Amino acid sequence: MKKYLIITLIILTIIAAGANLTFAQPGPGMMGPGMMGPGMMESVDSEYEFLVKMIPHHEEAVANAEILRENTNRDRMRKFAEDIIEVQTQEIEEMEKYLAEWYPDRSNNYQYQPMMGNYEGLAGEELDRAFLEDMIFHHMGAVMMSQQLIVQGLDEHREVYLLAQSIRDSQREEIFMMRDWLNNWY
Repeated sequence: MKKYLIITLIILTIIAAGANLTFAQPGPGMMGPGMMGPGMMESVDSEYEFLVKMIPHHEEAVANAEILRENTNRDRMRKFAEDIIEVQTQEIEEMEKYLAEWYPDRSNNYQYQPMMGNYEGLAGEELDRAFLEDMIFHHMGAVMMSQQLIVQGLDEHREVYLLAQSIRDSQREEIFMMRDWLNNWY
């Protein structure tokens, strides 16, 4: 039941943003539509859980953006990768600071389930397409977690509310941009 609530929240968030997402068929090593396993789309029940789950979520995006930056042939994709690395690394540092400051005595045994495919052996067009398809779903997860925190009033600190708002808005815009790139390039 919780999985359906999460998917419904994602769909409603995208509809509210006026999105009309279309996706290409997944290629080798990619997640793609309908290929989500357990833990693929996370939900959050508290500010603490939002921080604990968003950090490894961002870390996966940064690690894959580094692969993209080194193996794409498109300057636009390289710049996008650099932007992801810069912004999400800063957000990771911010969230780690919040955890250390506000929740120093809480233990974290959260096991993150990767959402993105294996890009080993991919480069150029093949990598770009795989990255875009995977990152759309990855961003949808971050948008959904951020929206949950905001709508359910789970924030205990204004800083986390503002961070969630920023993540939701910027990644929603990037979803539109990536969708357009997929439609224009493939």
